[in-house]
Amino acid sequence: MDPVTGLSLGRIAIGATALASPEAAGKLFRLDTTANRQLPYMLRMFGSREVALGVVTLAARGRARKALVAVGIAIDGADAWAGQDAGRSGAVDRRTSQFLVAPAAGAVVAGLLSLVRRHR
Repeated sequence: MDPVTGLSLGRIAIGATALASPEAAGKLFRLDTTANRQLPYMLRMFGSREVALGVVTLAARGRARKALVAVGIAIDGADAWAGQDAGRSGAVDRRTSQFLVAPAAGAVVAGLLSLVRRHR
């Protein structure tokens, strides 16, 4: 499977989960939706962004698709930083921080590799 397609389908799956069941998404991300009653709202906002970016990236072709991959890289980079900062600040424990950073950083790498591969 093309890495961009895989990333896009992953975004749609995770985003749909966050939209449909923020409690399930919270558990997936090791976040406590019971202790923080605003978290389901934030997870749904995250979910809608992920679904939208995944769908438009799948539908795009050529330069538009390349631009959307670059947007995804920026978003995933910000997500990796947010996960790291949450660990640094104590908002989440170190293991949870690493768990949040790893997939975001992996998505950055996959996005960059897909741009390099398409550029050749």
